[in-house]
Amino acid sequence: MVNFVLIAVCIIAGMVFKATKSIHPDAHKGINTWILYLALPAVSFKYLPKVKWTTEMLFPIAATFLISVFCFFFMLFYSKSKGYSRRSRSTLELTSGYSNTSFIGFPLISAFYGESLLSIAIICDQTMFFALSTLGIIAAVKGGSRSGKVSALFILKRVITFPPLVGCIAALTLSQFIDFTAAEPFFDKLAATVSPLALFSVGLQLKFNGWKKLIPQMSASMLYKLILAPAIVLGLALLLNIKGDVAKITVFEAAMPTVVTSSIIAEQFRLNTKLTNLIIGFSIIVGFLTSAGWYHITEWLF
Repeated sequence: MVNFVLIAVCIIAGMVFKATKSIHPDAHKGINTWILYLALPAVSFKYLPKVKWTTEMLFPIAATFLISVFCFFFMLFYSKSKGYSRRSRSTLELTSGYSNTSFIGFPLISAFYGESLLSIAIICDQTMFFALSTLGIIAAVKGGSRSGKVSALFILKRVITFPPLVGCIAALTLSQFIDFTAAEPFFDKLAATVSPLALFSVGLQLKFNGWKKLIPQMSASMLYKLILAPAIVLGLALLLNIKGDVAKITVFEAAMPTVVTSSIIAEQFRLNTKLTNLIIGFSIIVGFLTSAGWYHITEWLF
């Protein structure tokens, strides 16, 4: 409940500041720069050095990438059937293939399963983060191109220079040689700014005019993100005979709503930010309800 109130307050605050015109129209760009270049890399330095990599953790890693790959094909066929542009398709891929595994997922896992299982959730979160920084950026680059065709070299350049990915790789590499324990309070403070500032940025960009015309796209995105994605992971777990806490948490994290960072990426690569922000807002609300259903399903099956 506290998390939901925080989400609402951050988004509404952004909308109020925008309505009163007491903030610059492009203020969200400065906020997004802070998140991309400082806050999100700090998340990697906060969590990755603590992760205990075991063979059973291969399942959440594989499942997270599988969701993104299936999303690509789902949105490909859906967009073609509706005659949507490459820009709209990339926007739907960005909002549907990646989960809000930390800001929404961590508190819900603590509430439903207990904090002891957050170690598995961290694997899901960082894998999702890595997938978003690679596959998500590739989709965004293609969608943001006027022709829809981009050279592999250009895509590679944008991917390897994406600040959160650089931070992720740096955290994985440097933590092998440097003890970051003393810097943890600093990383904690930077990482804590991600969700409230990202949601505030969403509020600054949120526009409800014409939202009824976007219901089909919003519905398709939430259908995949909140229902089909966790169902795919559930099917994979049953197929591979993965059981216990790893299966439960991986399925549950897959059922989380759209990641807030997708709004920042959409804005940076000139995708449909209006659609992105609407999907974020609605999927968070609906996701609180559907996550309870997935909790009962995982408890029953595993």
